[in-house]
Amino acid sequence: MRFAVVTLGCDKNTVDSERYVAELRAHGGEPVTALDEAELIVVNTCGFIDAAKQESLDAILGAAQYKGDGACRSVVAVGCMVERHKAEMQAALPEVDLFLGASESDRLAAELHARGLIGDPQTLHPGVRLYTGDTPWVRYLKLSEGCDHGCAFCAIPLMRGRHRSFALDDIVREAQLLEMQGALELNLVAQDLAHYGRDRRDGVRLPEVLQALVRETSIPWIRNMYLYSAGITPALLDVIASEPRIVRYLDMPIQHASNVVLERMRRPEREQSIREKVARFRAAVPGVAIRTTCIVGFPGETEQDVTTLLAFLEEIEFERVGVFAYSPQEGTRAAQLPDDVPDALKRERLERVQELQRHITASRYESRVGARARVLVQESATGGGAASGRLPWQADDIDGITSLDRDVPAGRFADVEVLGVVDDYDFHARVLAVDEPRTRKPGVARALPVMSSTVGSYGR
Repeated sequence: MRFAVVTLGCDKNTVDSERYVAELRAHGGEPVTALDEAELIVVNTCGFIDAAKQESLDAILGAAQYKGDGACRSVVAVGCMVERHKAEMQAALPEVDLFLGASESDRLAAELHARGLIGDPQTLHPGVRLYTGDTPWVRYLKLSEGCDHGCAFCAIPLMRGRHRSFALDDIVREAQLLEMQGALELNLVAQDLAHYGRDRRDGVRLPEVLQALVRETSIPWIRNMYLYSAGITPALLDVIASEPRIVRYLDMPIQHASNVVLERMRRPEREQSIREKVARFRAAVPGVAIRTTCIVGFPGETEQDVTTLLAFLEEIEFERVGVFAYSPQEGTRAAQLPDDVPDALKRERLERVQELQRHITASRYESRVGARARVLVQESATGGGAASGRLPWQADDIDGITSLDRDVPAGRFADVEVLGVVDDYDFHARVLAVDEPRTRKPGVARALPVMSSTVGSYGR
Protein backbone atom coordinates (compact mmCIF):
# COMPACT_ATOMS: atom_id res chain seq x y z
CA MET A 1 0.00 0.00 0.00
CA ARG A 2 1.49 3.31 -1.11
CA PHE A 3 0.84 6.26 1.21
CA ALA A 4 1.64 9.95 1.55
CA VAL A 5 1.57 12.21 4.60
CA VAL A 6 0.83 15.93 4.20
CA THR A 7 2.09 18.00 7.14
CA LEU A 8 0.71 21.43 7.99
CA GLY A 9 1.52 23.82 10.82
CA CYS A 10 4.58 23.75 13.03
CA ASP A 11 7.65 21.62 13.40
CA LYS A 12 6.00 19.82 16.31
CA ASN A 13 3.50 18.50 13.77
CA THR A 14 6.50 17.48 11.67
CA VAL A 15 7.66 15.20 14.48
CA ASP A 16 4.19 13.63 14.68
CA SER A 17 4.12 13.05 10.92
CA GLU A 18 7.48 11.29 11.05
CA ARG A 19 5.95 8.90 13.56
CA TYR A 20 2.97 8.26 11.29
CA VAL A 21 5.34 7.46 8.42
CA ALA A 22 7.34 5.01 10.54
CA GLU A 23 4.18 3.35 11.86
CA LEU A 24 2.73 2.88 8.39
CA ARG A 25 6.05 1.56 7.11
CA ALA A 26 6.05 -0.94 9.96
CA HIS A 27 2.74 -2.26 8.59
CA GLY A 28 4.12 -2.75 5.11
CA GLY A 29 3.31 0.66 3.68
CA GLU A 30 5.48 2.34 1.06
CA PRO A 31 5.85 6.13 1.45
CA VAL A 32 5.60 8.22 -1.72
CA THR A 33 5.83 11.97 -2.25
CA ALA A 34 3.52 12.27 -5.26
CA LEU A 35 -0.08 12.42 -4.02
CA ASP A 36 -1.45 11.03 -7.27
CA GLU A 37 0.50 7.81 -6.63
CA ALA A 38 -0.71 7.32 -3.04
CA GLU A 39 -3.45 4.85 -2.21
CA LEU A 40 -3.74 6.41 1.26
CA ILE A 41 -3.28 10.12 2.02
CA VAL A 42 -2.93 11.29 5.63
CA VAL A 43 -3.34 15.04 6.24
CA ASN A 44 -1.86 16.21 9.54
CA THR A 45 -3.86 19.37 10.24
CA CYS A 46 -3.15 22.59 12.12
CA GLY A 47 -5.86 24.56 13.92
CA PHE A 48 -3.88 27.34 15.59
CA ILE A 49 -5.32 30.32 13.70
CA ASP A 50 -7.99 30.84 11.04
CA ALA A 51 -5.48 30.88 8.18
CA ALA A 52 -4.06 27.54 9.33
CA LYS A 53 -7.54 26.04 9.52
CA GLN A 54 -8.31 27.15 5.98
CA GLU A 55 -5.03 25.71 4.76
CA SER A 56 -5.91 22.42 6.44
CA LEU A 57 -9.34 22.33 4.82
CA ASP A 58 -7.83 23.10 1.42
CA ALA A 59 -5.29 20.32 1.85
CA ILE A 60 -7.98 17.81 2.84
CA LEU A 61 -10.17 18.72 -0.16
CA GLY A 62 -7.13 18.61 -2.41
CA ALA A 63 -6.26 15.13 -1.16
CA ALA A 64 -9.84 13.97 -1.67
CA GLN A 65 -9.68 14.90 -5.35
CA TYR A 66 -7.18 12.12 -5.87
CA LYS A 67 -9.90 9.60 -5.11
CA GLY A 68 -11.15 10.27 -8.61
CA ASP A 69 -8.03 11.58 -10.32
CA GLY A 70 -5.38 9.30 -8.85
CA ALA A 71 -4.80 6.02 -7.07
CA CYS A 72 -6.19 7.17 -3.72
CA ARG A 73 -8.60 4.85 -1.94
CA SER A 74 -8.74 6.59 1.46
CA VAL A 75 -8.13 10.00 2.99
CA VAL A 76 -7.40 10.38 6.70
CA ALA A 77 -7.39 13.69 8.61
CA VAL A 78 -5.44 13.80 11.88
CA GLY A 79 -4.02 16.35 14.28
CA CYS A 80 -4.89 19.59 16.01
CA MET A 81 -7.76 20.88 13.89
CA VAL A 82 -9.49 17.51 14.07
CA GLU A 83 -9.08 17.51 17.85
CA ARG A 84 -11.05 20.76 18.10
CA HIS A 85 -13.58 20.38 15.31
CA LYS A 86 -14.07 16.68 14.62
CA ALA A 87 -17.88 16.70 14.68
CA GLU A 88 -18.14 19.66 12.32
CA MET A 89 -15.52 18.20 9.98
CA GLN A 90 -17.22 14.83 9.87
CA ALA A 91 -20.47 16.52 8.88
CA ALA A 92 -18.86 18.81 6.29
CA LEU A 93 -16.29 16.46 4.76
CA PRO A 94 -17.85 13.11 3.79
CA GLU A 95 -14.90 12.61 1.43
CA VAL A 96 -12.72 11.84 4.45
CA ASP A 97 -12.71 8.22 5.61
CA LEU A 98 -11.23 8.67 9.08
CA PHE A 99 -10.78 11.53 11.55
CA LEU A 100 -8.35 11.25 14.47
CA GLY A 101 -7.55 14.13 16.82
CA ALA A 102 -4.12 14.84 18.26
CA SER A 103 -5.02 12.84 21.39
CA GLU A 104 -5.94 9.81 19.24
CA SER A 105 -2.75 9.57 17.18
CA ASP A 106 -1.86 6.18 18.66
CA ARG A 107 -5.00 4.68 17.07
CA LEU A 108 -3.98 5.36 13.46
CA ALA A 109 -2.55 1.93 12.63
CA ALA A 110 -5.28 0.03 14.46
CA GLU A 111 -8.05 1.97 12.70
CA LEU A 112 -6.48 1.51 9.28
CA HIS A 113 -5.87 -2.18 9.95
CA ALA A 114 -9.50 -2.66 10.97
CA ARG A 115 -10.54 -1.12 7.65
CA GLY A 116 -8.28 -3.48 5.73
CA LEU A 117 -6.08 -0.64 4.48
CA ILE A 118 -2.84 -1.90 6.02
CA GLY A 119 -1.57 -5.32 7.01
CA ASP A 120 -0.17 -6.73 10.21
CA PRO A 121 3.07 -5.26 11.55
CA GLN A 122 6.03 -6.56 9.59
CA THR A 123 9.10 -4.80 10.91
CA LEU A 124 9.20 -2.27 13.71
CA HIS A 125 11.27 0.69 12.62
CA PRO A 126 13.95 1.08 15.31
CA GLY A 127 13.82 4.87 15.27
CA VAL A 128 10.04 5.18 15.71
CA ARG A 129 10.29 8.06 13.23
CA LEU A 130 11.08 8.04 9.50
CA TYR A 131 12.18 11.12 7.59
CA THR A 132 11.02 11.48 4.00
CA GLY A 133 12.12 15.03 3.17
CA ASP A 134 15.24 16.46 1.58
CA THR A 135 17.32 17.52 4.60
CA PRO A 136 17.60 14.59 7.05
CA TRP A 137 20.48 16.31 8.83
CA VAL A 138 18.04 18.90 10.24
CA ARG A 139 15.76 17.20 12.75
CA TYR A 140 13.27 18.19 15.45
CA LEU A 141 12.99 16.69 18.92
CA LYS A 142 9.99 17.26 21.17
CA LEU A 143 10.75 17.48 24.88
CA SER A 144 7.14 17.72 26.02
CA GLU A 145 3.55 17.81 24.85
CA GLY A 146 0.70 20.16 25.68
CA CYS A 147 0.70 23.43 27.62
CA ASP A 148 -0.39 24.77 31.03
CA HIS A 149 0.12 28.48 30.44
CA GLY A 150 -3.49 29.36 29.61
CA CYS A 151 -2.85 32.35 27.34
CA ALA A 152 -6.20 33.93 26.54
CA PHE A 153 -5.79 33.74 22.75
CA CYS A 154 -4.39 30.22 22.47
CA ALA A 155 -6.28 26.98 21.82
CA ILE A 156 -3.24 24.71 22.16
CA PRO A 157 -4.30 23.32 25.59
CA LEU A 158 -7.66 22.45 24.03
CA MET A 159 -5.94 20.63 21.16
CA ARG A 160 -2.89 19.14 22.85
CA GLY A 161 -3.92 18.86 26.48
CA ARG A 162 -2.01 19.77 29.60
CA HIS A 163 1.76 19.88 29.70
CA ARG A 164 3.55 16.51 29.93
CA SER A 165 7.35 16.26 30.00
CA PHE A 166 8.93 13.18 28.44
CA ALA A 167 11.48 11.13 30.38
CA LEU A 168 15.09 12.21 29.94
CA ASP A 169 16.22 8.69 28.99
CA ASP A 170 13.67 8.57 26.17
CA ILE A 171 14.71 12.02 24.94
CA VAL A 172 18.37 11.02 24.85
CA ARG A 173 17.62 7.73 23.08
CA GLU A 174 15.60 9.53 20.45
CA ALA A 175 18.38 12.07 19.92
CA GLN A 176 20.88 9.24 19.50
CA LEU A 177 18.66 7.56 16.96
CA LEU A 178 18.27 10.81 15.05
CA GLU A 179 22.05 11.14 15.02
CA MET A 180 22.33 7.62 13.62
CA GLN A 181 19.93 8.72 10.89
CA GLY A 182 22.24 11.61 9.98
CA ALA A 183 21.14 14.52 12.19
CA LEU A 184 23.65 17.39 12.24
CA GLU A 185 21.28 19.93 13.76
CA LEU A 186 18.81 19.09 16.52
CA ASN A 187 16.02 21.61 17.06
CA LEU A 188 14.44 21.23 20.49
CA VAL A 189 10.73 22.04 20.43
CA ALA A 190 7.82 22.23 22.87
CA GLN A 191 5.10 24.72 23.64
CA ASP A 192 7.58 26.13 26.16
CA LEU A 193 10.96 24.43 26.55
CA ALA A 194 11.55 26.21 29.85
CA HIS A 195 8.49 24.48 31.31
CA TYR A 196 10.20 21.11 30.90
CA GLY A 197 10.31 18.99 34.04
CA ARG A 198 7.94 20.99 36.22
CA ASP A 199 5.47 18.09 36.15
CA ARG A 200 8.11 15.48 36.99
CA ARG A 201 9.63 14.53 40.34
CA ASP A 202 13.14 13.66 39.22
CA GLY A 203 14.52 17.21 39.42
CA VAL A 204 15.49 17.26 35.74
CA ARG A 205 14.93 20.59 34.00
CA LEU A 206 15.99 22.05 30.66
CA PRO A 207 19.63 22.67 31.68
CA GLU A 208 20.03 19.00 32.57
CA VAL A 209 18.42 17.97 29.27
CA LEU A 210 20.87 20.13 27.33
CA GLN A 211 23.83 18.76 29.27
CA ALA A 212 22.69 15.19 28.64
CA LEU A 213 22.27 15.79 24.90
CA VAL A 214 25.75 17.30 24.67
CA ARG A 215 27.22 14.46 26.70
CA GLU A 216 25.40 11.54 25.05
CA THR A 217 25.47 12.64 21.39
CA SER A 218 27.95 14.32 19.08
CA ILE A 219 25.35 16.29 17.10
CA PRO A 220 27.17 19.56 16.22
CA TRP A 221 24.25 21.99 16.54
CA ILE A 222 21.59 21.89 19.26
CA ARG A 223 19.06 24.73 18.95
CA ASN A 224 16.46 25.91 21.49
CA MET A 225 13.07 26.91 20.08
CA TYR A 226 9.98 28.36 21.82
CA LEU A 227 11.23 29.33 25.26
CA TYR A 228 9.30 31.84 27.37
CA SER A 229 11.44 34.60 28.87
CA ALA A 230 10.04 33.74 32.32
CA GLY A 231 11.96 30.46 32.13
CA ILE A 232 15.39 31.99 31.47
CA THR A 233 17.30 31.06 34.61
CA PRO A 234 20.97 31.51 35.59
CA ALA A 235 21.46 27.73 35.32
CA LEU A 236 20.13 27.74 31.76
CA LEU A 237 22.32 30.68 30.79
CA ASP A 238 25.38 28.97 32.23
CA VAL A 239 24.79 25.83 30.16
CA ILE A 240 24.17 27.68 26.89
CA ALA A 241 27.15 29.98 27.43
CA SER A 242 29.53 27.13 28.27
CA GLU A 243 28.54 24.59 25.60
CA PRO A 244 29.74 25.58 22.10
CA ARG A 245 27.49 22.98 20.44
CA ILE A 246 24.38 24.72 21.78
CA VAL A 247 23.64 27.27 19.07
CA ARG A 248 23.61 30.91 20.18
CA TYR A 249 20.00 31.33 19.17
CA LEU A 250 16.70 31.72 20.97
CA ASP A 251 13.09 31.79 19.79
CA MET A 252 11.41 33.64 22.64
CA PRO A 253 7.77 34.65 22.02
CA ILE A 254 6.68 37.87 23.74
CA GLN A 255 3.36 38.47 21.87
CA HIS A 256 3.25 42.14 22.87
CA ALA A 257 5.04 44.83 24.89
CA SER A 258 2.10 46.77 26.34
CA ASN A 259 1.51 45.66 29.91
CA VAL A 260 -2.21 46.30 29.49
CA VAL A 261 -2.39 43.97 26.51
CA LEU A 262 -0.08 41.38 28.08
CA GLU A 263 -2.33 41.25 31.15
CA ARG A 264 -5.43 40.87 29.00
CA MET A 265 -3.66 38.13 27.04
CA ARG A 266 -2.89 36.37 30.37
CA ARG A 267 0.79 36.26 29.51
CA PRO A 268 3.26 35.51 32.32
CA GLU A 269 5.71 38.34 31.39
CA ARG A 270 5.59 42.13 31.43
CA GLU A 271 7.54 44.71 29.47
CA GLN A 272 10.24 45.28 32.08
CA SER A 273 10.78 41.60 32.83
CA ILE A 274 11.14 40.85 29.11
CA ARG A 275 13.64 43.70 28.77
CA GLU A 276 15.67 42.39 31.71
CA LYS A 277 15.69 38.80 30.47
CA VAL A 278 16.84 39.82 26.99
CA ALA A 279 19.63 41.93 28.46
CA ARG A 280 20.66 39.08 30.75
CA PHE A 281 20.71 36.60 27.88
CA ARG A 282 22.78 38.88 25.63
CA ALA A 283 25.25 39.59 28.42
CA ALA A 284 25.71 35.91 29.24
CA VAL A 285 25.76 34.65 25.64
CA PRO A 286 27.56 37.17 23.41
CA GLY A 287 26.44 37.11 19.79
CA VAL A 288 23.14 35.39 20.54
CA ALA A 289 20.39 35.88 17.96
CA ILE A 290 16.90 36.28 19.43
CA ARG A 291 13.72 35.80 17.46
CA THR A 292 10.25 36.57 18.79
CA THR A 293 6.58 36.67 17.79
CA CYS A 294 3.91 39.33 18.31
CA ILE A 295 0.15 39.57 17.91
CA VAL A 296 -1.51 42.81 16.83
CA GLY A 297 -5.21 43.61 16.96
CA PHE A 298 -5.92 41.77 20.21
CA PRO A 299 -9.27 42.83 21.75
CA GLY A 300 -8.98 46.24 23.36
CA GLU A 301 -5.63 47.08 21.74
CA THR A 302 -5.31 50.86 21.38
CA GLU A 303 -3.08 53.05 19.27
CA GLN A 304 -1.01 53.73 22.38
CA ASP A 305 -0.52 49.99 22.88
CA VAL A 306 0.79 49.71 19.32
CA THR A 307 3.08 52.68 19.87
CA THR A 308 4.44 50.94 22.97
CA LEU A 309 5.07 47.76 20.99
CA LEU A 310 6.85 49.62 18.19
CA ALA A 311 9.03 51.55 20.63
CA PHE A 312 9.92 48.34 22.47
CA LEU A 313 10.91 46.54 19.27
CA GLU A 314 13.02 49.51 18.22
CA GLU A 315 14.73 49.53 21.62
CA ILE A 316 15.37 45.78 21.95
CA GLU A 317 16.28 45.10 18.30
CA PHE A 318 15.35 41.45 17.96
CA GLU A 319 16.99 39.75 15.00
CA ARG A 320 13.66 38.54 13.65
CA VAL A 321 10.00 39.06 14.57
CA GLY A 322 7.04 37.06 13.32
CA VAL A 323 3.88 39.18 13.41
CA PHE A 324 0.32 37.86 13.33
CA ALA A 325 -3.07 39.56 13.24
CA TYR A 326 -5.35 38.35 16.01
CA SER A 327 -8.25 36.08 15.14
CA PRO A 328 -10.59 34.71 17.86
CA GLN A 329 -10.44 30.98 18.44
CA GLU A 330 -13.48 29.12 19.72
CA GLY A 331 -13.23 27.97 23.32
CA THR A 332 -10.49 30.43 24.34
CA ARG A 333 -10.93 33.17 26.94
CA ALA A 334 -10.19 35.85 24.35
CA ALA A 335 -13.06 34.63 22.20
CA GLN A 336 -15.41 35.91 24.92
CA LEU A 337 -14.04 39.44 24.50
CA PRO A 338 -15.41 41.82 21.85
CA ASP A 339 -13.26 41.54 18.71
CA ASP A 340 -13.23 45.32 18.56
CA VAL A 341 -10.24 46.02 16.30
CA PRO A 342 -11.46 46.14 12.67
CA ASP A 343 -9.72 43.80 10.23
CA ALA A 344 -8.46 46.72 8.14
CA LEU A 345 -6.85 48.25 11.23
CA LYS A 346 -5.32 44.89 12.18
CA ARG A 347 -3.72 44.66 8.75
CA GLU A 348 -2.47 48.25 8.96
CA ARG A 349 -0.90 47.63 12.36
CA LEU A 350 0.62 44.36 11.18
CA GLU A 351 2.22 46.12 8.20
CA ARG A 352 3.61 48.87 10.45
CA VAL A 353 5.27 46.35 12.74
CA GLN A 354 6.60 44.33 9.81
CA GLU A 355 8.04 47.40 8.12
CA LEU A 356 9.79 48.56 11.29
CA GLN A 357 11.19 45.10 11.92
CA ARG A 358 12.42 44.84 8.33
CA HIS A 359 14.71 47.79 8.98
CA ILE A 360 15.77 46.47 12.40
CA THR A 361 16.62 43.07 10.96
CA ALA A 362 18.61 44.65 8.13
CA SER A 363 20.58 46.69 10.67
CA ARG A 364 21.23 43.70 12.93
CA TYR A 365 22.28 41.59 9.97
CA GLU A 366 24.60 44.32 8.64
CA SER A 367 26.44 44.12 11.94
CA ARG A 368 27.27 40.49 11.11
CA VAL A 369 29.02 41.39 7.84
CA GLY A 370 32.71 40.57 8.07
CA ALA A 371 32.17 37.92 10.73
CA ARG A 372 33.57 34.44 10.41
CA ALA A 373 31.14 31.69 11.26
CA ARG A 374 29.99 28.16 10.56
CA VAL A 375 27.36 27.34 7.96
CA LEU A 376 25.40 24.12 7.58
CA VAL A 377 24.97 23.54 3.85
CA GLN A 378 21.36 22.76 2.91
CA GLU A 379 21.59 22.61 -0.89
CA SER A 380 24.52 22.11 -3.22
CA ALA A 381 24.78 24.22 -6.36
CA THR A 382 22.44 23.13 -9.17
CA GLY A 383 21.57 24.61 -12.55
CA GLY A 384 24.09 27.39 -12.30
CA GLY A 385 22.83 28.54 -8.90
CA ALA A 386 24.88 28.87 -5.75
CA ALA A 387 25.12 26.42 -2.90
CA SER A 388 23.19 27.61 0.13
CA GLY A 389 23.02 26.94 3.82
CA ARG A 390 22.29 28.50 7.19
CA LEU A 391 24.43 30.35 9.67
CA PRO A 392 23.94 29.73 13.42
CA TRP A 393 21.53 32.67 13.68
CA GLN A 394 19.31 31.33 10.89
CA ALA A 395 16.86 28.67 12.06
CA ASP A 396 15.53 26.16 9.57
CA ASP A 397 12.71 27.40 7.34
CA ILE A 398 12.07 30.71 9.15
CA ASP A 399 15.19 32.88 9.14
CA GLY A 400 16.44 33.02 5.58
CA ILE A 401 19.44 31.41 3.89
CA THR A 402 23.07 32.11 3.12
CA SER A 403 24.32 31.75 -0.46
CA LEU A 404 27.92 30.60 -0.89
CA ASP A 405 30.54 31.65 -3.41
CA ARG A 406 31.34 28.08 -4.44
CA ASP A 407 29.78 24.66 -4.40
CA VAL A 408 29.80 22.61 -1.20
CA PRO A 409 28.08 19.22 -0.78
CA ALA A 410 24.76 19.36 1.05
CA GLY A 411 24.92 18.13 4.62
CA ARG A 412 28.42 19.44 5.29
CA PHE A 413 29.65 22.20 7.57
CA ALA A 414 31.85 24.97 6.21
CA ASP A 415 33.72 27.90 7.71
CA VAL A 416 32.74 31.11 5.95
CA GLU A 417 33.26 34.86 5.96
CA VAL A 418 30.02 36.82 5.77
CA LEU A 419 30.31 39.21 2.80
CA GLY A 420 26.96 40.97 2.80
CA VAL A 421 23.20 41.03 3.34
CA VAL A 422 20.87 40.14 0.47
CA ASP A 423 17.23 41.34 0.39
CA ASP A 424 17.25 42.24 4.11
CA TYR A 425 16.96 38.65 5.37
CA ASP A 426 19.61 36.56 3.58
CA PHE A 427 23.40 36.57 3.49
CA HIS A 428 26.15 36.00 0.98
CA ALA A 429 29.36 34.37 2.23
CA ARG A 430 32.80 33.27 1.08
CA VAL A 431 33.79 29.69 1.85
CA LEU A 432 37.07 29.44 3.78
CA ALA A 433 37.14 25.71 4.56
CA VAL A 434 34.89 22.68 4.30
CA ASP A 435 34.64 19.94 6.92
CA GLU A 436 35.25 16.35 6.01
CA PRO A 437 32.19 14.06 6.14
CA ARG A 438 31.31 13.30 9.72
CA THR A 439 31.77 9.94 11.39
CA ARG A 440 29.54 8.89 14.26
CA LYS A 441 30.64 9.30 17.83
CA PRO A 442 31.94 5.94 19.07
CA GLY A 443 29.29 4.11 21.02
CA VAL A 444 26.34 6.11 19.75
CA ALA A 445 25.50 3.50 17.12
CA ARG A 446 25.16 0.76 19.71
CA ALA A 447 21.91 -1.16 19.91
CA LEU A 448 19.32 0.97 21.65
CA PRO A 449 15.98 -0.09 23.12
CA VAL A 450 12.89 0.92 21.21
CA MET A 451 11.49 4.15 22.63
CA SER A 452 8.14 4.44 24.24
CA SER A 453 5.45 5.83 21.95
CA THR A 454 4.98 8.74 24.35
CA VAL A 455 8.13 10.50 23.25
CA GLY A 456 7.83 13.32 21.29
CA SER A 457 2.64 20.68 18.64
CA TYR A 458 2.02 24.30 17.28
CA GLY A 459 1.73 27.44 19.17
CA ARG A 460 3.81 29.62 21.30
